[in-house]
Amino acid sequence: MNFLALHKEARVQYPEQNTALGLQQCFRIFASMKPLIIGITGGSGSGKTTFIRELKASFTKQEVCIISQDDYYLPREQQLRDPRGVINFDLPTSIDKKGFVKDLKKLVNGRAYTRQEYTFNNELKNPRLLEFKPAPVVIVEGLFVFHYKKVRKRLDLKVFISAKENLKVIRRIKRDQLERNYPLEDVLYRYEHHVLPAFEQFIQPYVSEADIVVNNNSVFEKGLQVVKGFVRNYLDELQRDSGMRYRFREEE
Repeated sequence: MNFLALHKEARVQYPEQNTALGLQQCFRIFASMKPLIIGITGGSGSGKTTFIRELKASFTKQEVCIISQDDYYLPREQQLRDPRGVINFDLPTSIDKKGFVKDLKKLVNGRAYTRQEYTFNNELKNPRLLEFKPAPVVIVEGLFVFHYKKVRKRLDLKVFISAKENLKVIRRIKRDQLERNYPLEDVLYRYEHHVLPAFEQFIQPYVSEADIVVNNNSVFEKGLQVVKGFVRNYLDELQRDSGMRYRFREEE
């Protein structure tokens, strides 16, 4: 059922309401419908975070909701350790997959939820309480969003961010030292023994299933414009189907 049909249904069910109120009821009905779900993945250091940050800046919270796998890391005491006793955060089992899937289902079913931000054990950063609300477009991002079958089967569009290994290493070093307060030796060890093996086993094999592969060796502007255009066209189609000019606005 498209937006026009929903609007007509709302007018039939609520004939005493004016057009604006009828349209509001239409959006209440639409809230129970499945949103467009986009999955974005790529190796560590490929540029996913920057790509998503710029994508997010082009839309309102009422248009697009973004949930990150990074906020679902299990506590340190539940993480697996390698032969040297170093915790391996780059395994699919390091994530609270059940919680991730459960919260995605909440958004699909039109329900909001909150979750505390994960700060990667950075004592210099205070975690925020993040709020997620249903939207016509939901973007799920993270290392393993293609690997998790229950997430992958829900994706309407799959985007893979690609970059050369030497560039990913440099980006990883900069990020982990500045944002996560990790020492250089630790960053290099983890990349060689955790990050790269995980990429080859759990991430790279799914590149052939991606609908869009964005090359981020230098800039990703063209790829970003493709994804932006896809989302904007989808939202514009919803507006056309409603039969009225409607803009999603920030709540006051």
